Amino acid sequence: MKEKQLIYNAFEKINENKKNRKEDPYRLKFHLMPPVGLLNDPNGLIQYKGVYHVFYQWNPFETSHGPKFWGHYTSTDMIHWKEEYPALIPSESYEINGCYSGSAVEREGQLILFYTGNVKTENNERKTYQCKAVSNDGVHFEKSGPVLFLPDGYTPHFRDPKVWKRGNTWYMIIGAQTVEEQGAAVLFSSSDLEKWEYKGPIAGSFMNGLGQFGYMWECPDFFELECKDVLLVSPQGLEPEGYKYQNLFQSGYFIGKWREGTTEFPHGEFTELDRGFDFYAPQTFQDERGRRIMIGWMGITDEREAFQPTIEKGWIHALSMPRELVLHGEKLYQKPLLELMKLRNSKDFSQHISLVKEEKSWQEICSDVSELKVEFKKIEAKIFKLSIRNNVEITIHLDEEAVTFKRKSWKDGSVESRSCPLKRCEQLHLFLDTSSVELFLNDGQEVFTARFFSDPHDKEIVFYTDGKIDLLLEKWSLGAYQIDEISMNISN
Repeated sequence: MKEKQLIYNAFEKINENKKNRKEDPYRLKFHLMPPVGLLNDPNGLIQYKGVYHVFYQWNPFETSHGPKFWGHYTSTDMIHWKEEYPALIPSESYEINGCYSGSAVEREGQLILFYTGNVKTENNERKTYQCKAVSNDGVHFEKSGPVLFLPDGYTPHFRDPKVWKRGNTWYMIIGAQTVEEQGAAVLFSSSDLEKWEYKGPIAGSFMNGLGQFGYMWECPDFFELECKDVLLVSPQGLEPEGYKYQNLFQSGYFIGKWREGTTEFPHGEFTELDRGFDFYAPQTFQDERGRRIMIGWMGITDEREAFQPTIEKGWIHALSMPRELVLHGEKLYQKPLLELMKLRNSKDFSQHISLVKEEKSWQEICSDVSELKVEFKKIEAKIFKLSIRNNVEITIHLDEEAVTFKRKSWKDGSVESRSCPLKRCEQLHLFLDTSSVELFLNDGQEVFTARFFSDPHDKEIVFYTDGKIDLLLEKWSLGAYQIDEISMNISN
């Protein structure tokens, strides 16, 4: 009964917010968003019986963090989406303060979700439970309750189970904080997805020569790619270090070789996945074509969050575009998923251009939803700059071998900056939505993701160089995701 009431209340909020959504110029066109309220981590990414499932952390009642549902979208082609009923509702005693993040697997035709049940007592003490829910159709889920409890040596900041199978054994990795307040990724194993054996931390602060490396590790993911093992994790508490770790929280990866069944995982250095402002808690899955696909939360919890202008319209945050991961040596490259080409309406612009110490724009490339590709043919300059809607500025420092991404803060209008080293820039690939930008450099060698909120009437894109640059410029107008919105007759 409580679950039905919570669903009723959620859909009442959705129906109340329909007009606001239609009138909001910052509502994105080709990104998944909450119908109302707050969205954060992607959860349970999987292709099940030919259908892509994207679950996400969702507070339908407020634009702030609170008890989380699992929102749910499905698609057969990553372009046409169907909004499903929420998969998980925080209705039970072991999850009463939120069905926190987790993952999905398929076993014997069933779709099985693992997630963290979050509980806060009257004394504001936290309790954590790793829980399970099962579906035979991918839409309706029956909860099995907790399958794993907090082991000794860890604080209740113990969450976000990612489950996978290798050989005949199931494994679960969990983001954790030790009692010494050190971040860790902790491994368990199982033969039946019911009983889980504690193996120990597979990586963490002060392990594998890391030294102090964060007080909490969130949203771990573990997978094999090109005969190497990759651990994705979102550590909290890293101090800025040159170009590195400029956001409040980071997301990145370690590459190594896991000794299967053990906690032995010698690995290399931590590498950030995204150099922009708004990318956190990514999760991956392997689809039926064998691609390793990643989606991240296009947002972060920091001091700017409460100032986003979409809050006035009753919603906040979105998910990133889906990206295919490809391993080159010890570096993960991110490539926009090929299906996104289906969004192209037309090629509006394609020219070989020479810029000589000038600032220039073309009307054909100025639109609010577009894909822009720049291929550099000949460079005799120190700086190449791209200005977008008088809000975002991308600068390639050709002499300093670095890239800088700037935007105007929606909190106070000040200019914010993020940078990364880049020895040689050969290509710039930009996906521009109404209030987001995703920049892929050199076929995904480096990526910048950011939200921004410019004047909705300002479409201007301006090129500048202090020398001479020959380039090929291509631009496509993009269509929107087709979303079949769910509705409920709340009058009954």
